[in-house]
Amino acid sequence: MTFPILETKRLKLIEITHQHVDPLYEILSLEEVTQFYGTNRFTLQVEASRLIDMIHKNFLEKRGIRWGIKLKENQKIIGTVGLNALHLKNKRAEIGYELHPSFWRTGYVTEAIKEVLRFSFDQLDLYRVGAVVYPENEASINLLMKLGFTKEGLLRGYIHQNEQFHDTYVLSILQPEWGKSQE
Repeated sequence: MTFPILETKRLKLIEITHQHVDPLYEILSLEEVTQFYGTNRFTLQVEASRLIDMIHKNFLEKRGIRWGIKLKENQKIIGTVGLNALHLKNKRAEIGYELHPSFWRTGYVTEAIKEVLRFSFDQLDLYRVGAVVYPENEASINLLMKLGFTKEGLLRGYIHQNEQFHDTYVLSILQPEWGKSQE
């Protein structure tokens, strides 16, 4: 399978390669980005390189797809969006994303997620796309609910980050719900 390049009005969702180590490191080394991310912030550039290798391996093994979010206007990488825990047999995945804080509240993530959902339901024929979100991450919860996700419940002690266990909400959207929202 060749890597699917997706486009929206303002964004191009592209394959992340080692030429993107610098912007990926810059984003994931920021505490405000990683505080609800499920991993500690990056302190070494090699961590971004390892992440790129893992993203590539997951794609080759059909276990995930992660795109770099690139602005069409200046070709700048401002974050990533993608499908984790991709399970084609059971027609499900979990969506994840992060964005450089300079671009928060611009609608870019909403635009990127909508395109990834369209691709997930139309091209990959998924039935369910879930999301795992820290309860404190109200901006992300509100964004997902505006896109039609339903909050399903609380996963207690689900993520271990910064030497602590954290609860998370699980949310999801099903293909028929997405279809109705697009009519």
